Amino acid sequence: EKKLFSRMAEVFAGYIAYADHEMGRVLDYLEESGQMDNTLIVSVSDNGASGEGGPNGSFNEWRFFNGVPDSTEETLPHIDELGGPDSYNHYCTGWAWAFDTPFPYWKRWAGYEGGVADMCLVAWPAKIEPQDKPRSQYIHAVDVVPTIYELAGIEPPEMINGYLQNPIEGESFAASITDPDAPGKETQFYAMLGQRSIYHRGWLAATIHPPLSGWGKFEHDEWELYDLENDRSQMNNVATEQPEKLEELKALWYYNAGIYNGLPLDDRTALEQTLADRPSGAPDLARYTYYPHTADVPEQAAVRISGRSYSISAAIEVQAGTEGVIFAHGGVSGGHSLFVKDRTLRYAFNWVGTYMQNVVAEDELKPGKHLVVAEFTATGKNDDPKMPGAKGTLDLYVDEKKVASGEIVTQPGYFCVVGDGLCVGRDSASPVTPEYKSPFEFTGEIEKVVIDVSGEPYSNHEGDVRAWFSID
Repeated sequence: EKKLFSRMAEVFAGYIAYADHEMGRVLDYLEESGQMDNTLIVSVSDNGASGEGGPNGSFNEWRFFNGVPDSTEETLPHIDELGGPDSYNHYCTGWAWAFDTPFPYWKRWAGYEGGVADMCLVAWPAKIEPQDKPRSQYIHAVDVVPTIYELAGIEPPEMINGYLQNPIEGESFAASITDPDAPGKETQFYAMLGQRSIYHRGWLAATIHPPLSGWGKFEHDEWELYDLENDRSQMNNVATEQPEKLEELKALWYYNAGIYNGLPLDDRTALEQTLADRPSGAPDLARYTYYPHTADVPEQAAVRISGRSYSISAAIEVQAGTEGVIFAHGGVSGGHSLFVKDRTLRYAFNWVGTYMQNVVAEDELKPGKHLVVAEFTATGKNDDPKMPGAKGTLDLYVDEKKVASGEIVTQPGYFCVVGDGLCVGRDSASPVTPEYKSPFEFTGEIEKVVIDVSGEPYSNHEGDVRAWFSID
């Protein structure tokens, strides 16, 4: 474990050095182009150190978002690949706690400074003199926009294109940029992944509720109280010593929850949150049609195949030496691909970057026009708890003739966060399968690719009911 975990920290340190170098290039350009003095720069982390790697770290963080735990035994063989193009790695929670020292916990914990406290660097050479000590005012990310508006003299419109705009939730901290003694904001509300907390005039009240736990039962949450003015690292919970102060802050939390839409509370698991229906630019359809020579479709706007039967149909024309990707969705962290290699039609399903499942046609693909189909028929939930998802049969067809068949398990959630979308005629980012190197462009002709998801998704009704009753 020490060997593996040490490498994870080394990779993260390398990433930080790389990010610092690239940001330095931007600053160098601003100086060289004479724009530095008139540029306001705000640099801040989006949260505390991340805990998505779990207690053992991960070779592929996307396992976390698919509800698949990692083990040291599984990750150790990949130690030399960490930080490379074949990994989507993440350090363990032990490092997250260490990186957040002296604050407790890490990202996702809204009630602890290890989750939300970050250094915020603000530079504006023309207006801000170099400082010899940091500011101590309490500010939040939502305060950046109103600060920029004030500094730039912009009055945000109440209406845009006939739509009434929501009130800006933050407060400007422009005064503290030039005055170290300027007052900071008094109150900051938090509600995240089932957790509740509120900062008010140096005090912080927070609930103990594991984020993304799916537990519900929020009425059983215990509240903690900290005096951040004198106990910034939250060593002493004074809830029992200061019951009136705690009740004051609890009431203030509920008041702000009404203003900022903090209710209902939501602690759904990472997989449930990932698969939740949400507004997008693309409506849900029973059939999706994609064309070659078009931009990649981002994961959240593409067809969703998890937990259901589906078919991929493509009208193509091939010559004697035609090869390449017909359709690809996802990448090295998980995905599936329909492609031609060595004159045969092939389908690969990469299950969360862990298990490669291949179905290969028995016959060579003859020159000419063809309708090729990969059809997955889901038969139920996979029995192996280490490999959750829908199990079933994947059949390959060429001109309505079945040319191959195999049993596969599909991924329970999405394939990736960013970078590996859906594409036709190539696999543009990381490759779904080691059978080829990206982009492995298709050298024949593709008219279009149609994905059919018209059937009902597979549903484990007994399991669903059990889950409903286990929450509340």
